[in-house]
Amino acid sequence: MAKTRKKEQHVAVFGESGSGKTVLVSSFYGAAREQQHGKDKLFSIVADKTSQGRFLHQTYLGMRGSAQLPIATSHDSESYSFSINVKDASNRKSEKNRPFDALRLVWHDYPGEWFEEDASGTEATRRVETFRNLLKSDVAFILVDGQRLLDNSGDEERYLKALLTNFANGLLLIKDDLLEDGRPFVQFPRIWIFALSKADLLPDVNVFDFRDLLVSKASNEIDQLEEVLAGFVQERQALSVGEDFVLLSSAKFEAGRIEVAQRIGLNLILPIAAMLPFERHVRWAKAMNGRGKVYKHLVDGAGAMAGALGGIGALANKLNNGNNKLVKSLGLVLTHFGGAIEEAAKLFGDRLLDANGDAVAKEEHLRATLTGFQMDLASGEDDQIFIRSDR
Repeated sequence: MAKTRKKEQHVAVFGESGSGKTVLVSSFYGAAREQQHGKDKLFSIVADKTSQGRFLHQTYLGMRGSAQLPIATSHDSESYSFSINVKDASNRKSEKNRPFDALRLVWHDYPGEWFEEDASGTEATRRVETFRNLLKSDVAFILVDGQRLLDNSGDEERYLKALLTNFANGLLLIKDDLLEDGRPFVQFPRIWIFALSKADLLPDVNVFDFRDLLVSKASNEIDQLEEVLAGFVQERQALSVGEDFVLLSSAKFEAGRIEVAQRIGLNLILPIAAMLPFERHVRWAKAMNGRGKVYKHLVDGAGAMAGALGGIGALANKLNNGNNKLVKSLGLVLTHFGGAIEEAAKLFGDRLLDANGDAVAKEEHLRATLTGFQMDLASGEDDQIFIRSDR
């Protein structure tokens, strides 16, 4: 049997201690375990490490059955790997030309204490090594704690300014250790999303309210954070900081009860990780006019994703064939197939519904899954829990 081909997408999650990082990933996985057995489900989510899967599922079941929150961790970092396996079609012909068979989501957790406390020796080394692990991420979430906003009601800028300043300063402290010979990175998280965690505590706040609060109370600090992050990357125009926003809630928390079915935004994490880099990278690469290492990094994989969405069909296989000359010059991907790739990245409205319906009818389950992710993002925008940058 041929080895399953998986396309990896990485996300990095940053948040202070107590901001809900462990609860988020536990609810994400626990909900997937409950939902993936429906007959109409086109994919399943499985933890690549069985022990991690059991821990996350156990945490979720503890919240659901006994209103137990996970034990708070301190200075602990973790990376969770999940395989999103697409259901096999009864007509195997529909699977022959797909450019990859499954997605892998790698979720990196970076301890918030590391942005608030000084370190030296082995602890400082650990911080640098942990950050290096998440450099493959295209998307980073910065969690803004809804409880802390409530605690600072009327004086939210005090919390927001401190959060973003600590974050920026923490990055500056490890910058020299991260950059080799001071050279900025080609591969680095380039989409930084502000996420309101524990959004259930602020039921009257929609994503536009959340965005406006951040901009009105901490605009200078967002600018400073963007400047710090720009110092880590080549081609700063291919960087988005605080242009995308999302509301997240793992459950509805009440005294002695946790309603795990009442989640907000968790169903968007996988679509954001899978689809947002694709559409953003295509736009950025087009603006670069085919120059430099960053351009090549951005278009690497664009052909595969466009092929999976139906943008260039069976040609995606050729683009991912290591013996094909096209792969040796990734710039040719957009040069020769740019129009089709851009069309795949711009699917929306009726065209997106038609593409999804066509994929379902033809049992092209990978294409149906990815167009379904795009539909989820559109629904998130309509429901005012997600804002996607136009840049």
